[in-house]
Amino acid sequence: MEDGYQNRTAFIKGAKDIAKEVKRQASKKVGRSVDRVSDEYSRRSYSRFEEDDDDDYPMQGSQDGGYYRSDSQAANDDEGGHSDSTEGHDEDDEIYEGEYQGIPRADSGKGSLAGGPGSMAAGAQQFRDIGVSEAERRKDQEELAQQYETILQECGHGKFQWSLYFVLGLALMADGVEIFVVGFVLPSAEKDMCLSEPSKSMLGLIVYFGMMVGAFLWGALADRIGRRQSLLISLSINSIFSFFSSFVQGYSTFLFCRLLSGVGIGGSIPIVFSYYSEFLSQEKRGEHLSWLCMFWMIGGIYASAMAWAIIPHYGWSFQMGSAYQFHSWRVFVLVCAFPSVAAIAALNAMPESPRFYLENGKHDEGWMILKQVHDTNMRAKGHPERVFTVTTIKTVKQIDELVDIGTDTPVWQRYRLKIMSLSQQIRNNILACFSPEYKRTTFMLMAVWFSMSFSYYGLTVWFPDMIKYIQKQEYESRTKTFTKERVEHVTFNFTLENQVHRDGHYFNDKFLNLKMKSMVFEDSVFEECYFEDITSTHTFFRNCTFIASLFYNTDLFKYRFVNCKLINSTFLHNKEGCMLDFSDDFNNAYMIYFVNFLGTLAVLPGNIVSALLMDKIGRLRMLAGSSVISCVSCFFLMFGNTESGMIALLCLFGGISIASWNALDVITVELYPSDKRTTAFGFLNALCKLAAVLGISIFQSFVGITKAVPILFAAGALAAGSFLATKLPETRGQVLQ
Repeated sequence: MEDGYQNRTAFIKGAKDIAKEVKRQASKKVGRSVDRVSDEYSRRSYSRFEEDDDDDYPMQGSQDGGYYRSDSQAANDDEGGHSDSTEGHDEDDEIYEGEYQGIPRADSGKGSLAGGPGSMAAGAQQFRDIGVSEAERRKDQEELAQQYETILQECGHGKFQWSLYFVLGLALMADGVEIFVVGFVLPSAEKDMCLSEPSKSMLGLIVYFGMMVGAFLWGALADRIGRRQSLLISLSINSIFSFFSSFVQGYSTFLFCRLLSGVGIGGSIPIVFSYYSEFLSQEKRGEHLSWLCMFWMIGGIYASAMAWAIIPHYGWSFQMGSAYQFHSWRVFVLVCAFPSVAAIAALNAMPESPRFYLENGKHDEGWMILKQVHDTNMRAKGHPERVFTVTTIKTVKQIDELVDIGTDTPVWQRYRLKIMSLSQQIRNNILACFSPEYKRTTFMLMAVWFSMSFSYYGLTVWFPDMIKYIQKQEYESRTKTFTKERVEHVTFNFTLENQVHRDGHYFNDKFLNLKMKSMVFEDSVFEECYFEDITSTHTFFRNCTFIASLFYNTDLFKYRFVNCKLINSTFLHNKEGCMLDFSDDFNNAYMIYFVNFLGTLAVLPGNIVSALLMDKIGRLRMLAGSSVISCVSCFFLMFGNTESGMIALLCLFGGISIASWNALDVITVELYPSDKRTTAFGFLNALCKLAAVLGISIFQSFVGITKAVPILFAAGALAAGSFLATKLPETRGQVLQ
């Protein structure tokens, strides 16, 4: 009895094994047929989407296992596909992980990777030459680029892209704000922190150094860990240190916070343009990337408006003794962090780039995001019944870079190995930008980025400095001079401003509760004079003699007395630190805000024109043509001798040059493949910030000396950039690599 039962059990088990083997062989045959159909489909032309509107595209049916499915098949799948996908499986069967969620299997063609353990095991067992693997990977990338473009056309352009547009626009707006923050707070912060001229220059340039590091770092990381994740980290760093910089008191800590804030925001430009481009189809890319550039202008307008509205309101300040001061300019710094915080909050609702997932062998994640894009757009357009017909998407073969470090390895060593592996991958990506395939393109773009940044940032900082210099000259022309005056027993309790007193003699005079603005006393004698509660700016005593005089609660520190003699004179209760005197820079501050507001607002027409014409005349014509016109407009600066004239020329230059920047951003995105795009963009943007530092330093050194040299430098750089731009390949109409 027991023998019969055992024989029957063995027979049933053997029958099950035979059935499983038959099923496995049948699955392999079906998989091979699927591969043949898939490869044939990938070689087809996708012209059927070129003439169809997004709202009315045909549903093309195909055989089972193809890239698309017919309407009837899609409907059947929606109604009962979930039960069919799991029916008949027992515990010993290999069930595809995504079947329960309705995710189709990844393309099993040569070079694809579904991400399952079987594919990794097969890859680990079979050794392939690196050159062959790279060739297969490149072939996969080309096939994916063609398929991805077709899928984006099916998804259409609608609500999803516009939602992402505003989210990424906030990140770009935060970058625009960061450029202006230090320039707006400097007139107040220099007094609050007792800044010398070298310290002021360093504070103005530190943000550019931080952005240079950030662009390189986050651009490289975005190609390895993802666009969305890198952007979230970089914006978080910017928000945190912008917040801290609003409260720190010392100059060194404020400098450190602004540096790290710049490092954070430096990743926004290379990531934002690459991220958004991977959701745009070929015919929409140039126009909508140009529209995205408008948010940089909005950031400048926001910073100017907030500075205008906040900094002059000195009543918003408070202080706790002389140790802690929180003046209105710190409120402005805090408000400038809002766009970055808003971008972080909104970005949490957005998905990762599906192109990044597909480039890294993550078929399921990429497919689900593309389906989300399609369904969101179709529902918004009133066609919720339309089904996402894509069933499989080519994924790129991943080179095995995993190292088995074992479960007994200490945690710190695992992280060290991960960081070393990530650093090596970033290094390889950077070197790939200088490989024979991309070397010429990279060097050309480096020259164009450098020349444009050198001239643009140099001139835009030189403009306000020149305006201030013109204002200073005009102010000095109204200076009143008094010579050999003798004043006795007089009480001065009113403001003394813009005067020069030479060879005077003051006996038993009182200077009480007054402000001295731009006052100079030369070769004068003060005998038995009394100074109380004095606030001074740009006031100096040169070669003067003070006899039996008393200074009580004044800010007349030693550096204001140049080659002076103090005989039996006393200083009591001097004011501590650098006291804020807003009235001195009140008009100048308003002029700075007003000039920057007009300069950023003047960019609007250039943005609109470039967005409308980018896909019509091409990237190269836009880039070279705008650079040439900007070069010509530089020479008009020779004739700017008044404030109004300089402001008008600033607006003209900014409005013309913005078209060059928009075209350069678009062409940089389109010239590099997806797995190297943000690395290359980040490297070029870092070079841009280095050129900005050089341009600002060189141009500022000629303020008040000559206008010809900065103008010739800027015009020459723009001319060279426009010439080199014509040597770049045109990318209009090409599929995003």
